[in-house]
Amino acid sequence: MTGPYRDADGDETEVELSAASTPFDSDVEGALRPRNLGEFIGQETVREQLELVLTAATRRGVVPDHLLFSGPPGLGKTSLAMIVAAELGGSLRITSGPALERPGDLAAMLSNLIEGDVLFIDEIHRIARPAEEMLYLAMEDFRIDIMVGKGPGATSIPLEIAPFTLVGATTRSGALTGPLRDRFGFTAHMDFYTDEDLARIVSRAAEILEIPVQPDAAMEIAGRSRGTPRIANRLLRRVRDYAEVRADGRVTVPVARAALRVYEVDELGLDRLDRAVLRALLVQHEGGPVGLSTLAVAVGEEATTLEEVCEPFLVRAGLLARTPRGRVATAAAWEHLGLRRSDRDPIEPMLPVETETGPGPRG
Repeated sequence: MTGPYRDADGDETEVELSAASTPFDSDVEGALRPRNLGEFIGQETVREQLELVLTAATRRGVVPDHLLFSGPPGLGKTSLAMIVAAELGGSLRITSGPALERPGDLAAMLSNLIEGDVLFIDEIHRIARPAEEMLYLAMEDFRIDIMVGKGPGATSIPLEIAPFTLVGATTRSGALTGPLRDRFGFTAHMDFYTDEDLARIVSRAAEILEIPVQPDAAMEIAGRSRGTPRIANRLLRRVRDYAEVRADGRVTVPVARAALRVYEVDELGLDRLDRAVLRALLVQHEGGPVGLSTLAVAVGEEATTLEEVCEPFLVRAGLLARTPRGRVATAAAWEHLGLRRSDRDPIEPMLPVETETGPGPRG
């Protein structure tokens, strides 16, 4: 998608508008991460508990217990791991569960740790079982056993490793094995953020990026961010693009609404795929129940994409319900898309018409 832009000489050119992330966006995301617990917004209970764990360990002069953060993507698990390393004054080593396929992969990383380091394993529920069994001993006794040779002649050589703190992150805590979960001394579940906390996050990011954002515009962006800081920061950058290209650079409520309409994000935070799923469920299957695979074929997406990306938010927003017979649309879904059960004729556009003072009349 392109939009007109007038340069300093008054020449109008076309510039690309895209919701896709770029390498620059990745750098920006790093700059927006909080550097300590004081800068971390939201998750008050988790912050208080974590502060007690870290402060107590620091006063005793020992490494803290191993930490496990669980919750949906984008809520700050990686940021908290970085904060833990910063608060302890140690180095952060980052890897992921899928990358640890063999015990040797994990042994190489553990043997390079120095005392006080923090090892962060993202998606820890996907770690291979042989590597997980090696991790048990490392977490409990700070040593690993290296197997030399194969078959009956194989021998085990114990190797001491430096005391460290393991920080695990998972979006599926139920997929963790019992023995691994029990070895974490502190487990925290991260909840979705309130609109007020997200508005504070948007305002903080706007200040860092030097974007002039009005407080009510920050709340407008927050309300469409699905309770997720990562989405809030991404929407802020897209609204900034719109404000710079098609407005005077200031982010006001009308500008934010117009920008989010361009990027097909409605007032509840639903995007194009979310609405496609609901429309297929309502129009093609009369509200359900319908199986996940059938719904995926109807919208041209993989079933796993619908199950992991769309459904969690649609269920939380009260627009979709999972039943033993399949997916069922709620009354709120019919109302949100402006459809009637009787004739399924649309009674309003999928996205409301915006005016300078806000959404126009419906119906």
